[in-house]
Amino acid sequence: MITIIDYGAGNIKSIKNMLKKIGVQSQISSDKDVIEQAEKLILPGVGHFDYGMKSIEESGLIDTLNKKVLTNKTPILGICLGAQLLGNQSEEGDIKGLGWINMDIVKFLPEQLPSDLKIPHMGWNYTEKAKESKLLTNIEELSRYYFVHTYYMRVNNSQDTLLNTNYGFDFVSAVEKENIYGVQFHPEKSHKYGMELLRNFANKT
Repeated sequence: MITIIDYGAGNIKSIKNMLKKIGVQSQISSDKDVIEQAEKLILPGVGHFDYGMKSIEESGLIDTLNKKVLTNKTPILGICLGAQLLGNQSEEGDIKGLGWINMDIVKFLPEQLPSDLKIPHMGWNYTEKAKESKLLTNIEELSRYYFVHTYYMRVNNSQDTLLNTNYGFDFVSAVEKENIYGVQFHPEKSHKYGMELLRNFANKT
């Protein structure tokens, strides 16, 4: 059973609906006891970095999540803001992230991009594999996902990079470190590739 963590900042129902569509059982919970018993976890998220971290802290889940992820090595998938929260900090705010992956969250700047590319990065874009992963089983080398974000993950250890995407320049669009996975895009909105990625998380990791 996958537990989708409800901390008040996630696109939760669409994730649960997609998991149901591909035949994967899941539940939504903010209860520590339920999360402690979870076989796998999904950390969703949309919106502001500081709001997301503050919501997790106010939910009293930090210690529980650290134990599950760092000590018990429970697989976890961060999605969009949930992926960014896996890092150290964000230019979007002042609150420290979970710090599970050595990366910082930085803003797309207009001067970095050709004039025809707008901020936020919104819509479909391709990804390119940086390494092999169980999460990417049976997924093509160039696969396409749906993005909506103004900030991106700047990874400090290249070994943690799973996917790259080009939007005027190459940025990291997915990370993996041991049992910790994060995707900047929305697999629940990404049709066949997103379905396959979620199916792999459920069955392969």
